[in-house]
Amino acid sequence: MAARIDHLVTSGTFSLDGGTWDVDNNVWIVGDDTEAVVIDAAHDARAIAQALGGRSLRAVLCTHAHNDHVDAAPELSGLTGAPVLLHPDDLPLWKMTHPERAPDGELADGQEVTVAGVTLRVLHTPGHAPGAVCFHAESLGTVFSGDTLFEGGPGATGRSFSDHPTIVRSIRERLLVLPPETVVRTGHGPTTTIGAEQANV
Repeated sequence: MAARIDHLVTSGTFSLDGGTWDVDNNVWIVGDDTEAVVIDAAHDARAIAQALGGRSLRAVLCTHAHNDHVDAAPELSGLTGAPVLLHPDDLPLWKMTHPERAPDGELADGQEVTVAGVTLRVLHTPGHAPGAVCFHAESLGTVFSGDTLFEGGPGATGRSFSDHPTIVRSIRERLLVLPPETVVRTGHGPTTTIGAEQANV
């Protein structure tokens, strides 16, 4: 049973520093016909659960804890029994959205999450958020970059808990060292490749 990547787009709002914006988020599902993980449970837990199609959900993996990436995580966890995993440096952001419900476990740099024979390696890439991580699936030739790297360059750093020199260092040291043909599956908008973004960071 070959592993595959499923994709859906959910819509909602992102709120931070007193502002709120309408956003469309990419939700990524990695697995086979039996089991899967979800990367960034955004906005609509029931739509994500429906996209799973009855597969066993092994984990809800959070690239970071901005509300638009984690707002549906507790509900999806409740629907499926899957643990929610987050890098601990993003707990202050998480608590802004879910003050009464902690994540179920932590993500750490170098940690490996395996599903359907695919290993997702955690890369800690702070800058957009202190606990931002990317997930490198070498066997699938892809990296899930959250809001760290987009088509056109780094994610936004003009808000609380973010820092531009840090995100640039994270991208250069952790992402641009991946093979240039690696597909970058982002938190918003189109996919790109590591090679295409070499000149944008």
